[in-house]
Amino acid sequence: MTRRLTLPLPDDMHLHLRDGAMLSAVAPITAAQFGRAIIMPNLVPPVVTGAQAAAYRERILAALPEGSRFEPLMTLYLTEETDPDDLARAASDGIIRAVKLYPAGATTNSASGVRDFDRVRPVLERMAEIGLPLCVHGEVTDPAVDIFDREAVFIESVLDPIRRATPGLRVIMEHVTTKDGVDYIASAPEGLAGTLTTHHLIINRNHLLVGGIRPHYYCLPVAKRESHRLALRAAAVSGDPRYFLGTDSAPHLDAAKESACGCAGCFTALNTLSCLAHVFEEEDALDRLADFVGGFGADYYRLPRPEATITLEKGDAPLELPAKIETGEGAVTVFDPGYPLYWRVA
Repeated sequence: MTRRLTLPLPDDMHLHLRDGAMLSAVAPITAAQFGRAIIMPNLVPPVVTGAQAAAYRERILAALPEGSRFEPLMTLYLTEETDPDDLARAASDGIIRAVKLYPAGATTNSASGVRDFDRVRPVLERMAEIGLPLCVHGEVTDPAVDIFDREAVFIESVLDPIRRATPGLRVIMEHVTTKDGVDYIASAPEGLAGTLTTHHLIINRNHLLVGGIRPHYYCLPVAKRESHRLALRAAAVSGDPRYFLGTDSAPHLDAAKESACGCAGCFTALNTLSCLAHVFEEEDALDRLADFVGGFGADYYRLPRPEATITLEKGDAPLELPAKIETGEGAVTVFDPGYPLYWRVA
């Protein structure tokens, strides 16, 4: 039985660090276990220019412990006013690694997102030309579409037309939550990949709704049926390089989560590696965890694979982690997988 596992220092290819006091509280947690992360730009106001991305990067670096080698990989928030020249300069200067597409109103702080996709076509064409990836939040926001169907409808009505109209555009479907998404990625000839979150490998919609509303399991895209969760797990452990880790760890103050209109997001940064080791061990796939967390994502983003390593050990007693972290502005609840964890960072 495997009791000790050495992995490349992981990459988190989808991470929310927020800003201000929240940034100061959560950035060191990720930096202690990850070497790099693709940083989401949905601040208020959003990060829409190269200069803003550079300034946000400096704030992140300032929030890290002294001597940290963590590298934030910045993104721009795509709007209908995005300047293709500014975007291309930011990419050429190494300031950004990707651009994020939020359909307007799809998730937290997405009000500035895209409503008319024809208006961003020049940006997408420039991105295809320079090889800059587009990260997509894959949900439609039409109120007539059931929330559990929004990913599947997005693929058919938005994503597939975008990819057909912009040959060569490299696209990451972020936080895939459905078998539809897994199957669409598997059917694509090239250029398409998907990130899988820790929590969507563990929870289904019953965790959110059965026995009362559980606000700390509420995320967007929302957790789906068990059949979809099993499809995600199969993709994660498959060894297919088109699927890799993007935690979508998204901290919110408890006061904002536990309210009449609670925020969407699960804070998984603190225990992601322990949760993933548990999942991959259950699937008899611990030998594939290294590529999932520290290989395939780097390959897709055309980054060198990590040289540094991290070691996980499986203990006899359950891992003891705080249920909450303090931010200076209030508490944030840590994701609870619903079972004891025995894998820990050595």
